[in-house]
Amino acid sequence: MKAWNTVKITFPSKSVNEGFARSAVAALASQADPTLEQVADLKTAVSEAVTNAIVHGYPDVIGTVSLTASLLEGNVMRVVVADRGVGIPDVARAMEPLFTTGGPERAGLGFAVMESFMDTVKVRSAPGKGTRVTMTKRLGGR
Repeated sequence: MKAWNTVKITFPSKSVNEGFARSAVAALASQADPTLEQVADLKTAVSEAVTNAIVHGYPDVIGTVSLTASLLEGNVMRVVVADRGVGIPDVARAMEPLFTTGGPERAGLGFAVMESFMDTVKVRSAPGKGTRVTMTKRLGGR
């Protein structure tokens, strides 16, 4: 599908930037006349993807997170969140609910939450090279 509008942003892996990422995606999505529920779903999934990149991608350093959000033909929103952090050695296991490498304060539900709010979630990762999460959601309107 061809994109009719796209935004790309990069930011340091600081937790204060999670809210900025959520807002940027919501602002772009507004061009497709989504429902309030669809916007809330997008913001929640983006929050989880960005938080994962910050917490798990760069556990001991500040790195760079990139976010690309595109409105595609057919009112499909595609969001890609990527880091060049530590990577995930076993993506299938990492996507299992309650699995976490983040310690007892983490619930291990990030990917499950993304999957519950988006139509598709795809994860590519390699140890030492980073992780790329691609999510799509069909929006109302236009």
